[in-house]
Amino acid sequence: MPRAELTRSEEKTPWLRLPVMAEGAEHLVMGYLMRRNILTYKAPPLNEGYDLICIHPDPRHRLKKGEQAQVRVQVKSRYQTGPTGFLVKEKSLSAFDYLVVVLLNIGDFKRGKSGLTGAKPPTLYTLPRRLVRRWHVSDSRMQKVVLRGRDQVLAKYEGELGFERIANALGVPRPSR
Repeated sequence: MPRAELTRSEEKTPWLRLPVMAEGAEHLVMGYLMRRNILTYKAPPLNEGYDLICIHPDPRHRLKKGEQAQVRVQVKSRYQTGPTGFLVKEKSLSAFDYLVVVLLNIGDFKRGKSGLTGAKPPTLYTLPRRLVRRWHVSDSRMQKVVLRGRDQVLAKYEGELGFERIANALGVPRPSR
């Protein structure tokens, strides 16, 4: 069909689905958590509300006040470099303890760009449920969490700082001699 005959909806760029990258994001998070000595298991595929289960690596560990026996983690990934948010359903907000946002940063896809430029290293944020709930926007079109304009707050949850929150919730000490 010649380009002039396409309707507006037909001209739109097709939705890019990358299931391998979404699965890879979960494994990336597992690797970082296990690197911090947090025993991490993947939940069954299509499990509702969370993707990973974290526990203390010592089977004889006794919970102290404020510690949890397990931590449920939801993983959300975005392939776009510099995304401004991610989708999360309101009904799943009570199913996880932490949500790890994996910004894969594979390229720039904004405004019709191909994604072949703009790649950067991944960024990971470990957000507690209360923060996700506070930032959650539920309108008639989408249920999402908006990250735009929250860089100062997000810095407290980035990378190692975020994974340390899960370690503290489980009572997992930092590995040392």
